[in-house]
Amino acid sequence: MAIVGASGSGKSSLLGILAGLDVPSSGEIYIDGTEITGLNEERRAAFRGDYVAFVFQNFQLLPTFSSLENVSLPLEIKGDKQSEQKAKHYLNEFGLGHRLHHLPNQLSGGEQQRVALARAFACDAPIIFADEPTGNLDSETGNKITDLLFEKNKQKETTLILVTHSNDLAQRCDEKYEMKGGILSHLHQ
Repeated sequence: MAIVGASGSGKSSLLGILAGLDVPSSGEIYIDGTEITGLNEERRAAFRGDYVAFVFQNFQLLPTFSSLENVSLPLEIKGDKQSEQKAKHYLNEFGLGHRLHHLPNQLSGGEQQRVALARAFACDAPIIFADEPTGNLDSETGNKITDLLFEKNKQKETTLILVTHSNDLAQRCDEKYEMKGGILSHLHQ
């Protein structure tokens, strides 16, 4: 599902609320039958760990951690005993097997975004939220990242909810919504 709209319309805020990163001023959010807005921060974080992965426009990679460490850390936190092997697998899947030990500042923007995508998919979350996943990339790199994102999404059968300014990216989604002045409307394709 794509959420489109002008800057400042509330798209990123909505994504943060849906993912349980932020709490709405009113209303309730349910994921798989659980009202996440009623959970305290600790329980919401635990719930996110099981259900949600997030891909940020600015990648949000830990600067002093290698690609491998950036992908394996969330798995280690969840207690996954195969965290390093899983991280290597996903970095290979995203074409970064040769960049495992590089720090984010040693990677191009496209490579950093692929690390962020590998991290999101490695978590095996049923829902992936992506906030402008190609927004900081040139169009050629953005197209490659988009292809990878949709290919992995189809393979893993995840629910993908993304915020984008890109009409091309939005058109590839099954559902498209527009955010205008804080109001979400379904767009018929």
